[in-house]
Amino acid sequence: MKKIRPILIGFIFILNASWQSEARDLMQFLQSQPDLSDIREMEGNGFFNNLYQLKIRQPLNHNDTTAGFFNQRVFVAERAVDHPVVLITEGYSAEYAAQPNYINELSLLLDANQICVEHRYFGESIPDSIAWQYLTVENAARDHHRITQLFKLYYSGKWLNTGISKGGQTALAHRAIFPDDVSLTVAYVAPLNFGVQDGRHECFLAQVGSETCRKKIMAFQREILKRRQQMVALLKNYSDARNYNYPISMDEVLDFSVLEYSYSFWQWGHAAHEIPDLSANDQTLFKHFVKISPPDYFSQEGSAHYRAFFYQAARELGYYGYDTEPFSDLLSIASANGYLKRFMIPGNQPVPYHPETSLMVHNFLQNHAKNILLIYGEIDPWSASAASVRKRGNNQVIVLPGGCHKARIQDLPVHQKNKLLKSMKKQLH
Repeated sequence: MKKIRPILIGFIFILNASWQSEARDLMQFLQSQPDLSDIREMEGNGFFNNLYQLKIRQPLNHNDTTAGFFNQRVFVAERAVDHPVVLITEGYSAEYAAQPNYINELSLLLDANQICVEHRYFGESIPDSIAWQYLTVENAARDHHRITQLFKLYYSGKWLNTGISKGGQTALAHRAIFPDDVSLTVAYVAPLNFGVQDGRHECFLAQVGSETCRKKIMAFQREILKRRQQMVALLKNYSDARNYNYPISMDEVLDFSVLEYSYSFWQWGHAAHEIPDLSANDQTLFKHFVKISPPDYFSQEGSAHYRAFFYQAARELGYYGYDTEPFSDLLSIASANGYLKRFMIPGNQPVPYHPETSLMVHNFLQNHAKNILLIYGEIDPWSASAASVRKRGNNQVIVLPGGCHKARIQDLPVHQKNKLLKSMKKQLH
């Protein structure tokens, strides 16, 4: 034992020295890059050896730098310089990555480094002067391309990109435009819509789950509308208490919240037993109603963090519509068509839809893609407009039975998860 002890101490010393060296090397690398600023070391979490938050100077328009620049927030979490790199193409704010305990499931599964990129025009990555015309899928992909190329100067392992929902859309677009930036793409619950009101979601909601559950949902929606006077009064009190303001009348807020109810119910995996009996009092029904379909979604305050998304949905990403037919006798609105452009995009500005973006991504997935993993939840309405990829070159589509918008690899059966993990590791080595 006396002979082993000095060797063990020496090994620990070398290991600690190695980690300290990597920390020093990463910081030196970050500080040596002229486009990086506001570099701050973050508290460790036991998995990553070094964590940093920083800003990268990005062109507003990658095709014309005279348009100006903005600072994009990036979180870098290092496992080891020669390990794989998980590039998280967040679709919104990346504030969650500021928490020291945040670890993407792929980073854990693959023993990988992690770079989380906040999407342009969200969180702390908003330009000083917002020029909406530069909020495009292509510019976002070029943001990620610049970050990938920069950090490949430091990290020697292979790369994968990943994202959830809109972040998954972002990952697929990045891969379609810059297919060689990463070796693998893992997109969770990522839609690929082909219209501002795609049209497939309404059909999905008419068939998802059991008939008994669907009937119970519709009966509840109709009951809320039948009690319009009481519900509008409760809705007004609820909104006043939270200082919510709406760009539409309170009657319209009730209508759209009722239409949104079924979408939200299935998206987040609720169950029929949660729906109160229709004989319950107004307060009981209302409490459940706003839990599933919060009206702040349509408020100016509640939607403030998502206005950039609504602009993107109207311009390139597409969205979903509502089926008003089952409620036409109870609604105050004549139609829900065009609701997104009518009152949800910034400044109610006219925004023409560009279908070529989704068609470009679809063409890539059908004709050129390899090493693409798409994960969906069976009852998630976003699965109605799921991206499809030709099954070749290690491309896979996995639908989690009974899964909702929270479907993840960790939710898969053990044998399927292990098989998938083996395949991913092979693609990254």
